[in-house]
Amino acid sequence: MYILVIEDNPDIVANLYDYFEARGHVPDVSYDGRSGIEFASRNSYDVIILDLMLPDMDGMEVCARLRESGHDLPILILTARDTLQDKLDGFDCGADDYLVKPFALQELEVRLLSLIRRGSGGSSRKLLCIGDLEFNPLTLELKRAGNSIDLPPIPLKILEFLMRLSPRVVPREQIARHIWGENPPRSDALRAHLHMLRISIDKPYKHKLLRTIRGQGYQLTDGSHD
Repeated sequence: MYILVIEDNPDIVANLYDYFEARGHVPDVSYDGRSGIEFASRNSYDVIILDLMLPDMDGMEVCARLRESGHDLPILILTARDTLQDKLDGFDCGADDYLVKPFALQELEVRLLSLIRRGSGGSSRKLLCIGDLEFNPLTLELKRAGNSIDLPPIPLKILEFLMRLSPRVVPREQIARHIWGENPPRSDALRAHLHMLRISIDKPYKHKLLRTIRGQGYQLTDGSHD
């Protein structure tokens, strides 16, 4: 799962990151409502975890704005508000599920997976595009400028990860954890896979999409966010 967490409590965010990354999921975080809406519009996620008590905008308003702008991602409200009216208001503004704090991480994960299955398949099935590079996560078909590209499984998984997080700069440690979990290989395997990826998607083309940001990580971008 690619999860957008809109939550301003750093302790809760840290717990969610630790749990979901260990389970092979990819969380992304926004600490306020306005940037949460921007993240949801700019990036590709499967599901949203939304807190109600945000510093700049009530979570109900965030949910309503997302729905008004056409976002159909499943939204789970995660909050300490536990009255029946709170829950009714949450569903009224477009939420798909409602979980009261404190909560069990295992239950949260099960609810999120259920929401994705019940929905349209989540954005993980949508075509990912960066410039003239296109990747279909459902068929695993990869093209640039209309030309098909064949990639081994690991470089392809790295590519999908970078495309979903584009235009963010992704630390190499985060990429390695996504591919191999907590036990990455001792050799510099990541560098080799990234080299293969760069040759496959960039070498034949004048405009380069994969960037190495010294001391920070890697970025896949068409330059429109520069």
